[in-house]
Amino acid sequence: MSTVSLIRANSYDRASLRTSLETLLEPLGGIEAFVKKGDRVLLKPNLLTAGRPGKECITRPEIIYCIAQLVQEAGGKPFFGDSPAFGSAKGVARANGYLPMMEELNLPVVEFHGQRYETGSEAFSHLRLCKEAMDADVVINLPKLKSHVQLTLTMGVKNLFGCVPGKMKAWWHMEAGKDERRFGEMLVETARAINPDLTILDGIIGHEGNGPSGGEPRQLNILGASSDVFALDRSLVELLSVDPMVVPTIAAAERLGFCPDLANIHFPLQQPIALQVTDWKLPDTLVSIDFGMPRIIKSTFKHLYIRFIKEPMKPYTRRQMTQG
Repeated sequence: MSTVSLIRANSYDRASLRTSLETLLEPLGGIEAFVKKGDRVLLKPNLLTAGRPGKECITRPEIIYCIAQLVQEAGGKPFFGDSPAFGSAKGVARANGYLPMMEELNLPVVEFHGQRYETGSEAFSHLRLCKEAMDADVVINLPKLKSHVQLTLTMGVKNLFGCVPGKMKAWWHMEAGKDERRFGEMLVETARAINPDLTILDGIIGHEGNGPSGGEPRQLNILGASSDVFALDRSLVELLSVDPMVVPTIAAAERLGFCPDLANIHFPLQQPIALQVTDWKLPDTLVSIDFGMPRIIKSTFKHLYIRFIKEPMKPYTRRQMTQG
């Protein structure tokens, strides 16, 4: 039976947040259940964009700060990385106020580089994934709770799409985007391949409406955590009063047999019903997942412009799966 820890948390104040996170993780065995001395620990936030600071589009830096502290105190060696749609991880982090926190903790930021890996999936026998995530001793997935105009909601599973390198994400939108079922299954298989040891969701302030970036902040006062990313996502749609079948990642996980029933999820702290939100705003209209070739070309040039001209920087030079 999977365990999902849910609590109310009202503040990003570091001292209060640290206490909330310790309470959240206690039923799971604390951070020490996941991090051992000497472990290289990837902290994988949602670093969607540098363009909308204050709109709660990304995982808050205070979450990263407190988790990095806990990892360091457990003897782990945290590092921080993502593969934003546009620009670099360091550029997006800088624009959203991460750098002072990273400097204070001496927390490295890495840019992701792709490599081809075999999987156990029949439909996706190989996936191109970020080597930095696959080679980490521990992956801590740190999503932001948001509505999404293509996928209804983005939570733990969707956040791991950020471990697909660079413009490979746009290629997947073109290759699999014509079939919502196939695209959802690709996201599920990507999450299975990354296999995060722990997922901690930032829902203190979510982002509702026309997300992942075009909506508005929504105070929810929720934190969630689990070693089972599929169980956590399933619990969150229950909390938000959203039909799980309209969320492609959850529908795909159920079809493939990876999403547990609520009856098979243990809630040691709060039950979803106790935290239930009945008026969460989903997107006004869902838009196509598919990216045509002109959009791929435009997206690629925008990414390269931001990455190498607007914010020039030196690139930083998982458990190992069989390399294809």
